Amino acid sequence: MVFLKLPPGPSFKLKAMPAALIELRRELVQCELCPRLRGWSLQVAHERRRAFAGETYWGLPVPAFGDQAARLLLVGLAPAAHGANRTGRMFTGDRSGDFLYAALYRAGFANRPQSRNRRDGLRLLDARITAAVHCAPPDNHPLPEEFERCRRWLRRELELLPRLRAVLTLGALGHRQFLLAARELGWIERPADFPFAHAARYRLPHGRWLLASYHPSQQNTFTGRLTPAMLDAVLGQARAALAAPSGREPESNAEDTG
Repeated sequence: MVFLKLPPGPSFKLKAMPAALIELRRELVQCELCPRLRGWSLQVAHERRRAFAGETYWGLPVPAFGDQAARLLLVGLAPAAHGANRTGRMFTGDRSGDFLYAALYRAGFANRPQSRNRRDGLRLLDARITAAVHCAPPDNHPLPEEFERCRRWLRRELELLPRLRAVLTLGALGHRQFLLAARELGWIERPADFPFAHAARYRLPHGRWLLASYHPSQQNTFTGRLTPAMLDAVLGQARAALAAPSGREPESNAEDTG
């Protein structure tokens, strides 16, 4: 068994966060509900990739990152083994994060286009990023029971964002887990009413919107399935949703669904 010292938290000051979010983060980082995921995250953190051999990996469940008063929440799949599992911050330290944060910067949701480590000065503006699963899974493939156990954190995150107006799911798996969490919270009745499709847009209760994008994985971005222009268009939809008066249709030229 490999024991790792708990690394320092993200660059924001915990005293500036609401007490409920501080408690959520503390509980999540200590979570041991999925032995397979915890064992894999620790194994990767111990063995490391050669390029990062001199670094201390985070190796723990990765908490959400971003503005605690965010109106936009992005929901990804899970930390990458040598990305967020190494750096301790969502979508940080890998190609997917490079692609995503550059787009968030272009859309005005981040103060810089690059994400390297927890102390690089990156801040999200009116946006927050979480994931369906908070530990790095083997082969990037969480099991159904692991999704189910980890969904409690997504539910709590959703409950603790009082200004939330839009959710952007990154990939079909994150999309489904958000819908299941929304059903458990009583926001929707039938997840099947909100099928995943890139650039889909759906109206949710209480003036909220659900948007969807292909995941910014290398498999998608290197093959051109997801281009910078495509993600920019979806983030433009998000901007329009946040700008629209509650309950009104956003003004956007982007094709939408629902």
